Amino acid sequence: MSNGATVGIHDLSFATTEFVLPHTALAEYNGTPVGKYHTGIGQRSMSVPAADEDIVTLGASAAAPIVARHGTDGIRTLVFATESSIDQAKAAGVYVHSLLGLPSATRVVELKQACYGATAALQFALGLIHRDPTQKVLVVASDVSKYELDSPGEATQGAAAVAMLVTADPALVRIEDPSGLFTADVMDFWRPNYRDAALVDGQESIGAYLQAVQGTWKDYSEQGGRPLEDFGAFCYHQPFTKMAYKAHRHLLNSAGRDTDEAAVEQALGRTTGYNAVIGNSYTASVYLGLAALLDGAEDLDGQAVGFLSYGSGSVAEFFAGTVVPGYREHLRTEAHREAVERRQPIGYDRYRELHEWGFPTDGGDHPTPAGTTGPFRLAGIGGHKRIYEKR
Repeated sequence: MSNGATVGIHDLSFATTEFVLPHTALAEYNGTPVGKYHTGIGQRSMSVPAADEDIVTLGASAAAPIVARHGTDGIRTLVFATESSIDQAKAAGVYVHSLLGLPSATRVVELKQACYGATAALQFALGLIHRDPTQKVLVVASDVSKYELDSPGEATQGAAAVAMLVTADPALVRIEDPSGLFTADVMDFWRPNYRDAALVDGQESIGAYLQAVQGTWKDYSEQGGRPLEDFGAFCYHQPFTKMAYKAHRHLLNSAGRDTDEAAVEQALGRTTGYNAVIGNSYTASVYLGLAALLDGAEDLDGQAVGFLSYGSGSVAEFFAGTVVPGYREHLRTEAHREAVERRQPIGYDRYRELHEWGFPTDGGDHPTPAGTTGPFRLAGIGGHKRIYEKR
């Protein structure tokens, strides 16, 4: 299962937005029975960014507690994963590097492949540390999922960032070899450069996801991975939480196993708590699932966890990790729950205003309306340049 090196996730922190739209408010607006959201897709609310919040402010907010706890010594790489990129050339992570005060002797890069990007960043980090175990890599996955108003995808929107410190001898999760891999050219979800909101073919996307689940598990098994019986829990990408259940049942069926509902709930139920109230966070989603699992009450010492990372288009990976004994001493459970509970509920009209807000594209000086009470904000633009500040 491993080449002998012990590398993985040493610390994990997440951040979400200033505002939240309950699905009860969405249902009241559009006349949809709220059960379609609460039960049908498994979502209760969705995080909504203030005008002065974006992937940079969320990413910096998620990573700041890690830097505060561990310092910057040894962090020589920052990998920023997103599909909500703010610039076609400059990595969003460069802004985060500046806001966090990281050393100049740091490599910074942005990775993109839909919702799979954070797992690509994690694998990037693992490779660097296998080469030099004295180094640390800061992985930041940050996204704002956005669909057209009144579209079928509107109810699955959300926003969050997860930051992970990847090191040798990790305190939280040891990541194992091998990985199961799968890629297929599918137009299930995409966002052309000229659009702010993504385009999605819902049925095509579900089918592509399930195809990727089966493909990654087949490859993982052929590479000598763990048997299904080894895993105590599974963290899936969650565009909506019920998709994880659909994916796991498909995995069990394709592996010739029974889909016992109690067993499915035991494998997945502990991973959906944050995603159900935050909404789809794209690259951060599967690792919000890990945060929910680790922050739960159950002791997971030594348990194997399966990870299924899927990105539309499509690329997917299945891999395993082992929860490190004593991990609970290093969790941020209280801070994570506070990040969720501090959000201010808004009504549908206010959400709609924020959804439609955007900067003019004339290159002029445009300050951003104040909204966030978080540690970082997007202050405005000037000369086509984004201006960030610490609060």
